[in-house]
Amino acid sequence: MSKSILLKIENRVAYITLNRPEVFNSFNREMAFLLQDTLDECEKNIAVRAIVLTGDGKAFCAGQDLKEVTDPELNPGFKKILEEHYNPIITRLRAIKKPVIAAVNGVAAGAGANIALACDIVVAHEKVSFIQAFSLIGLVPDSAGTFFLPRLIGFQKALALAMLGDKISATEAEKMGMIYKCVALEDFDQTIDDLALKLAHMPTKALGLIKELYNKSMTNDLDEQLALESKLQIEAAQSEDYAEGVAAFIEKRKPNFKGR
Repeated sequence: MSKSILLKIENRVAYITLNRPEVFNSFNREMAFLLQDTLDECEKNIAVRAIVLTGDGKAFCAGQDLKEVTDPELNPGFKKILEEHYNPIITRLRAIKKPVIAAVNGVAAGAGANIALACDIVVAHEKVSFIQAFSLIGLVPDSAGTFFLPRLIGFQKALALAMLGDKISATEAEKMGMIYKCVALEDFDQTIDDLALKLAHMPTKALGLIKELYNKSMTNDLDEQLALESKLQIEAAQSEDYAEGVAAFIEKRKPNFKGR
């Protein structure tokens, strides 16, 4: 595997690291395809029960590598960049039936910010900032930024951030509901590990079904959502983990979930 994406699997957790620190982990074509392949690998690997996506160095991800799009020989064009790079990354993050944590270790800008927001749980440390940088260079938000951001923080706030390109601190992002949690820099790594390990030892099938429910809640009406809740609750109740969870509750012991 190219060094632009690093993968480490440990204690049921897959740690995926964007590894182009010299360009603030901005995406080129190779890195975009490698991230898709790595997410697919993690989805298929039954030993992986939770995923952490982070960046190396000072940034989480600065979005698109502008050198690539301004190079007449390397530039794949925005149609390919969106349809072959970012859109498949977003759909994979939402479809994978395992919890995905965005461990935002540094600035998250443009597509980098929106990839973070497409993850299930977003944790950043106090020195991090988020920026919808698109308008500052004459572009519009992509990577599902116009889908998730208004649903997270409301239409008016999201539209203003997209138009103005304001830099938002992680503390502000937590207060406005953009991210799950902002933590102190010195606590960041331990917080991520603890959260990932907790998720990796939970009933993975149920977590995947919860994710499916929340995905569909974005577009379902009430009756459709109630019907889906019924369908997926029946499916969850047939799982080995449900049987183990009930048995552990009755026997007053800690459950040993297998993710099945």
